[in-house]
Amino acid sequence: MNQPSPSIDSSQAMELARTAVAEKKLSESALENLKRWVTEPQYAPYQPALLKLIEDKDFQQLDTCFWEVIPFGTGGRRGLMSELGSATINERTIAESAHGLAAYSKTFSGQETGKAAIAHDSRINSSHFARIAASVLAGHGLTVYFFKTSRSTPELSFAVRECGCDVGAMITASHNPPSDNGFKAYWSTGGQVLPPHDQGIIDEVYQAAEIPLLDFDQAVEQGLIQFIDEDVASKYRSSVVSHSHSGNRDITGYFTPLHGVGEASVYQVLQQAGFAGIQKYEPQCAQDGNFPNVPDQLPNPERTEVYQPAIEQAKQTGGEIILASDPDADRMGVCVKNPAGEFIHLTGNQVGALLADYVLRKRQAAGTLSPEHFVVETIVTTPLIAAIARKANVRIINNLLVGFKYIAETMDAEGPDKFVFGTEESLGYLAGEYCRDKDAAIAALWACELAAELKAEGKTLLDRLDDLYLDHGFHLEGQVSKTCKGSSGNEQIKQLMKAFRSTPPAKMGNLNFTLVRDYQDLEIRSLPENTVTETFSKPKGNVLMLEARAEGSPLTVQLGVRPSGTEPKIKFYYFAQAEVTDPGLLDQTKHAAFSTIEDFKDALMAWIDQTLADT
Repeated sequence: MNQPSPSIDSSQAMELARTAVAEKKLSESALENLKRWVTEPQYAPYQPALLKLIEDKDFQQLDTCFWEVIPFGTGGRRGLMSELGSATINERTIAESAHGLAAYSKTFSGQETGKAAIAHDSRINSSHFARIAASVLAGHGLTVYFFKTSRSTPELSFAVRECGCDVGAMITASHNPPSDNGFKAYWSTGGQVLPPHDQGIIDEVYQAAEIPLLDFDQAVEQGLIQFIDEDVASKYRSSVVSHSHSGNRDITGYFTPLHGVGEASVYQVLQQAGFAGIQKYEPQCAQDGNFPNVPDQLPNPERTEVYQPAIEQAKQTGGEIILASDPDADRMGVCVKNPAGEFIHLTGNQVGALLADYVLRKRQAAGTLSPEHFVVETIVTTPLIAAIARKANVRIINNLLVGFKYIAETMDAEGPDKFVFGTEESLGYLAGEYCRDKDAAIAALWACELAAELKAEGKTLLDRLDDLYLDHGFHLEGQVSKTCKGSSGNEQIKQLMKAFRSTPPAKMGNLNFTLVRDYQDLEIRSLPENTVTETFSKPKGNVLMLEARAEGSPLTVQLGVRPSGTEPKIKFYYFAQAEVTDPGLLDQTKHAAFSTIEDFKDALMAWIDQTLADT
């Protein structure tokens, strides 16, 4: 990095920083983290640049870079890339992450050696960061199994298990903007690290001084870093394809990796399974961390905008379905053509319900399902899946906090041989025992199989959804969020969570709230009084679920509130449900639910803005 020439020393710099805190230009947490980087010897390469920033009084940038020690959230460590800073992704924080993972793993196992697997996606700096992580792990004495070419997150999870590793790491920021990157840490199960391991790793990260680091190429020559690429990737693809439940292949459409790595996993799986009618959407196939041909350069398959270019081509060529994976290809979204020729974007909840129904029906028909089998979902995933599972006479485990790592944990705890399907509303799906993280490939395989079967019956995925609504009631779910960046944004998120906890709204739009389930305080409180009526024991996390009824309507609504674990956002999940007593009333029920929810969303955002204005 460039070495500017500051004219102040560390003590003068810290005096300027303390003055900035007093003047509210720098947060207290940033001051604490900045002090370490300015004064401790392991950060010496960064100190000239830091002193110059302080001398120039660029406290806004300093606060952005230092307001926190970037935590292990729902999806590992993830954030803005910057050349320096404890709150950003850079060479030092990547090295510290790998060091923390290795040091804690060795302490936990009591062994000085071990094995690790590393993969990276196609983001800016991902390959570079992966080489740093591998060099650190090798420096700790671990044998590193390294994907030299960019790969998907589920392939990393598979490799951890296939290679018998103690730990693993994936360099990715999933669907975040081009400015971001991240580090996902994996345990020997192939799942992301869970408590208490995550805190143990962070403790080692914070204590990191000099970090052992081997030269990457020399470590390869010595056999401490071994390339695995196609040897492992081909086994992964075959494992996914082995979970096929149908021979129907007559479906046409497009798959887009959104400039990520999905072509090598999702698309290759579909081709290996025989879906010749699914073509690549070429303009979004080139691996490019800038995501140039994705609208707004935001490669999130939850966003309807990302499908628009492929939709235009599908309308010209007669495609029936469009699939998209996010940059690390662990999540998969679907658009399907309706009878009017328009493409409808299915939500993660809708896709999850369709896939759960598909695999349960297939396994029932095959006689491979028992009451001991189970389906898993998180507390912010649609209740429709629970209804489908109960009708199929299998167990439903649906009291999990947000994060696919909890689905993987439950899968192992309850017995992988009885695991049927796991899903979360943010387009995450998994089946089988081959890995322990969500996988766009298995979801794409089943979505195409189901679409092809329905096509043979003259139906679409939309028709099957309506069948499920008639069986289990109409379900309408969605999510809105508010972005709150940096230390000031973090305070806003805390203020909103406190307001929802201490003075929750009694009414929003046409909805009257009746109770709140508080997963942090483990209480159920009646509304509007907000008095405790019941307690429960788990799961414990910073999540609230409010229940409401619509005036003059059979519609019931739940509102979930939680801070994001991977982005600077507070998220709001809504779940509306109404029984459908007459098939002829389904459209009327849908219209009433949509109208109520639109009014509710407007009222919710107004309440949020007013709450922040009052604090």
